[in-house]
Amino acid sequence: MKPLWTLSPQSHRRKMRSAYLYRALADYLGLVAALAALILFFSLTTEYFFTLTTFRTIANQIPDAVIIATGMTFVLIIAGIDLSVGSVLALSGAVLGLALTGWQLPLLLALPICVAVGLGCGAVNGILVAGWRLPAFIVTLGMLEAARGGAYLVTGSKTHYIGASIEWISARGAMGFSIPFAVALVVVAVSQLMLSHTIFGRSMFAIGGNEEAARLSGIPVGRVKTAVYTLCGGLVALAAVIHCARLTAADPNAGIGYELQAIAAVVIGGTSLMGGRGSVINTFIGVIIIAVLENGLVQLGAQEPIKRLVTGGVIIVAVVLDYYRRRV
Repeated sequence: MKPLWTLSPQSHRRKMRSAYLYRALADYLGLVAALAALILFFSLTTEYFFTLTTFRTIANQIPDAVIIATGMTFVLIIAGIDLSVGSVLALSGAVLGLALTGWQLPLLLALPICVAVGLGCGAVNGILVAGWRLPAFIVTLGMLEAARGGAYLVTGSKTHYIGASIEWISARGAMGFSIPFAVALVVVAVSQLMLSHTIFGRSMFAIGGNEEAARLSGIPVGRVKTAVYTLCGGLVALAAVIHCARLTAADPNAGIGYELQAIAAVVIGGTSLMGGRGSVINTFIGVIIIAVLENGLVQLGAQEPIKRLVTGGVIIVAVVLDYYRRRV
């Protein structure tokens, strides 16, 4: 085998591309195998798990989780963290409810306002993290509290019924699968294409891999990081619309714990907590794994403490595997 320095740039790029594809395929097949094993286990141990009704229920439960986890994938790829997604979802939903029921705006005007709230919260996170170079953990923890407080103020600490003006968004279509599930699939596909085939996506990986090297190579690190947090906030607002449509209400307590669920799905999907590595498709499979695990445990009759123990154990295993994967 020739030493690496004797290879042409084209040959070197081909080898690097092949190695990357091999790693990505290995991760993907590993996740699919884990998902298949879970489905097989619950199908053998419960009576009604392996049915179209169960799979349809799971598919219709996960759209908001998929969209939030997609945004979290972007943030973790740049070696960031966002603890505010649950509270931003509640605030965006509260403003949507206020616009529809309080201001009596049509849905076409209320939706942009809702999304603008999410984008604004994400932009504040991004500016403080990228512009002022404050720790992302502290900034987003502060936004978690501020956005939750804003949700309580907007709703008067009460759940507001929205009704039919938004209920149709969660309507079911072909074979009983909902419109939000189709939206989530589109978000996953577009996001993965952006990561894999755009300069913005490559810049995210470069920043997460080595921020200083990315800066020296001419990548506008501050602008990219701000854009990532802003995009994450916008996706959270979209998830808030879906969440409100499913409940037909704006709940100031919505989204509590969603940040942990999103991080868990992203880590299970193989995105590195250290940045520079991740896939939206794998995150999507991670969300499904958690949903299958939770639904299967419910059908087994597991109590809430057992469900939390099992889910927490799966997350710890995923983090350990990420650690050894990075060492290899």
